[in-house]
Amino acid sequence: MTRHHKHERHLALREEIENNPFSTDEQLARRFGVSVSTIRLDRAELGIPELQERTRAVAKEAYGTLKSLGEAELIGELRELRIGEEGTTVLKVEESMVLTKARVTRGHHLFAQANSLAIALVDAEIVVTGSVDMKFMRPVHFGEIVSAHGKVVKNKDNKYWIEITSKVDDEVVLAGNWIVFALDKPAQRKGAN
Repeated sequence: MTRHHKHERHLALREEIENNPFSTDEQLARRFGVSVSTIRLDRAELGIPELQERTRAVAKEAYGTLKSLGEAELIGELRELRIGEEGTTVLKVEESMVLTKARVTRGHHLFAQANSLAIALVDAEIVVTGSVDMKFMRPVHFGEIVSAHGKVVKNKDNKYWIEITSKVDDEVVLAGNWIVFALDKPAQRKGAN
């Protein structure tokens, strides 16, 4: 490969990782039509850390802002969280999550990932789900990685409208609209007897 092509790939690779910091080396290799080892060399030359390290740095920042849920209550790994705006979690489908014969994920795991993300997006100590209008678009198989992205589209007083889209690679597997409510702690409620 000529120096010119390599330079162009490096520029494109840096931009791709900035836009999608959770791309695996395998996904990047497919996208750029090169081998995984070429991507690893490119990353080394550019000083871009491997996925695990990029993930840790982003997650550390995101978990610091988590308010309505404890870290253990969140389903999936938090990758990005801007409370009141948007966030992303990633869930790797493990053996315990799939139906034995069909090898597809039980729906409640995907719902729990999306629902806990919706709750995490609200700036309150106590948040409850009011309603959900959601569709599963296709089965998710053992070993697949589900990235859920949530966005607050509107909020009024203590009510929040949140859109959640879960994808495997670029394919939507779950899409829905949540309405969640921020509740005051009972002891802080004004005018309560």
